Amino acid sequence: MKVFHWDLNLKVRLFGEAIFNLHFWMYFPFIALYFSTELGNSTAGMLMAIPPLISLFGSLAGGSLADRIGRRHVMLMGSSIQALMFVLFALSMSPWLDYLAFIGISFGGAIYRPPSAAMVADLVPEAERRQVFATFTTAKNIGAVLGPALGAIFFFHYRHELLWTCSLILIIYTLVIYLIVKETKHDIHSKSKLRHVMKAQWSDYREIFRDKIFAIYILAGVFAVVTIMQLDLYLPIYVINHVPAQVFIGWNQWSLFLTSEEIFGWMLGLNGLLFVLFVLPVTKWLKNRDERDIFILSSFLSGTGMLALGISTNIWYLFLVTVVFTFGEIVRSPVMESFVSRYAPRESVGKYMGADSLQYTIGRFLAPITLFLSEWLEPVWILSILFASSLFSIYLYAHLFKLFSVDKSTE
Repeated sequence: MKVFHWDLNLKVRLFGEAIFNLHFWMYFPFIALYFSTELGNSTAGMLMAIPPLISLFGSLAGGSLADRIGRRHVMLMGSSIQALMFVLFALSMSPWLDYLAFIGISFGGAIYRPPSAAMVADLVPEAERRQVFATFTTAKNIGAVLGPALGAIFFFHYRHELLWTCSLILIIYTLVIYLIVKETKHDIHSKSKLRHVMKAQWSDYREIFRDKIFAIYILAGVFAVVTIMQLDLYLPIYVINHVPAQVFIGWNQWSLFLTSEEIFGWMLGLNGLLFVLFVLPVTKWLKNRDERDIFILSSFLSGTGMLALGISTNIWYLFLVTVVFTFGEIVRSPVMESFVSRYAPRESVGKYMGADSLQYTIGRFLAPITLFLSEWLEPVWILSILFASSLFSIYLYAHLFKLFSVDKSTE
C-alpha cells in the first residue's frame, strides 16, 4: 500500500509525526543524563521510574476514550497537553519544574498513541497494516538519525530554543489535526457523561486483563522492553563513564577524534539510520514469517547485543553491537501493533491498543533500575541482568503462542 494511495488522515499524521520526532530525538536521549547530572544518579533513577506510571494511566484512558468519544478528539487532547508542557519546559529555570514538564509530555504522548494506532486499524485492511505501521516507524525514526547528534549540541547549549521550537511544532500540528484530520470511528458516544465514561473504561479494562493470552503477551513485552529501553537510560551512563575518547577515522596526519558524549550520539544516530533504512525492507522480508519467531528473534538480538556491549570499548566494535540490538528492535516494532489489531475484538481495538502500551510503561518503570545498580555493580553484571531479562521474555513468548495456537484451534 503506497503512501500516495493512503487516506489523507494518514498522510497528514505521517508528515506531522516525522517533523516532531526529529526534534523529540534532540532532547529525549539526553533527559536521563540531564537529570543524573543535575540531581544525582540515585535521584534520577527514582524520578525516571515515575513517568511510565503516569503514562500508564494516559495510555489506558486514551485507548478507552478513543473507542467511546472518537480517535480525533483524543489525539487533539494528547497533542494539546504535549504542546502546553513543552511551553512549561521552555519557560522553566528549575530542574524540578523541568521534571514536571517532562511528566506532562509523557502523559500527553501516552494519551495520543492509542487513538493514533487505532486510526490506522480503522483505515487500513488487515493484510496491509504491518507495512503501514512499518512506514510510520520509519518516518518517526528519520529524526533518530540526526536528532541525537544535533541534540548533543542543542540540548545542552541551546535547550530553551530547542524546547520553544518543539512547542511551536506541536501547536501547529494540533491545529492541523483540528482542521484537516477527520474522525474514523463513527459509532461513538460523545454525549456520555465523563463519570459514566470513566466507570465503563475501568470495567472494560478489567475484562481485557482477564484475557490470559493478552496478559502473557504484555508480560513478555515488559521483559523485552526493559532491555530495549536502555538505549536512553543505562547506555549513555555506560558509554560516557566507561568508553574513552578515541580516534574514529585517521588518515596520515589527519584524524577525527570523538569524545565519549559524541560516541554516544553517533551510536544513537546509527540506531536511527538503521531504522530508516531497514524497517520497511525487514518488515517486507518477514511478512509471511510467524509472529512467534519474530518476537523471539527480537528478544534474542536485543539481549545478545546488550550483553556483548561489555566486551570491548573500541568504537567500531560498539557500532557493530549497536547494529545487533537495533535489529532486535527493528524486527519487533511493526509486528506488535499488527498483532494487537488482529487479536483484539473489532469493537475494542482502541482499548487493546491502550492496554498494549502497558508493556512499554511497565517496562520503562522497571528499566531505570539499571541507574540504581550502576552505583554498586560493575557494567558486566548489569548487562548480564539485561540479557537474562531478554531470555525470560523469549520463554514467555514461546508459551504465549503455544496457548494462542490452542485457543485458535478450539474456535
